[in-house]
Amino acid sequence: MSQSDVGIDLDKSLGYLLKEASSALRAAMEEVLRPLGMSVTHYSCLELLAQRPGLSNSELARGAFVTRQSMNVLLQALERDGYVSRPAEAPVGKVLPARLTPRGRRSLEKATVAVRSVEVRMLAGMTETEQTGAFRILQKMIHSLRDGDGDGDGDDGGA
Repeated sequence: MSQSDVGIDLDKSLGYLLKEASSALRAAMEEVLRPLGMSVTHYSCLELLAQRPGLSNSELARGAFVTRQSMNVLLQALERDGYVSRPAEAPVGKVLPARLTPRGRRSLEKATVAVRSVEVRMLAGMTETEQTGAFRILQKMIHSLRDGDGDGDGDDGGA
């Protein structure tokens, strides 16, 4: 059996390249967030709450790509440290909707500047047209994987 018969050729695997890019992006984000006392998950939680106040633990976990248990631990710490607030009792059912506090907003503002600098660095070697194309292609990949639509979104506009 030859080397090529063993499995995926990592040098030609788009999935492997995407994972490598994701790992490099996360490492770069962790590097700029660490001096601010944050992790990527901490930042993601604050960003999600800024854009969608009142999300539940489960919704935040899905949005930050972590387990509900991990998000619950993080939310408890963020609440204890004054970054988020949650009601003592659920207004409906069992859900305790979380909201950013003024301290959380100030912390998020600093973190957003740091994270944006990483994204600018990541895209620095690409033209605006290439950035737009990459964005569209990645959206199609996500759509295909989530919806099982093997040919993207049906758009024949090229990519």
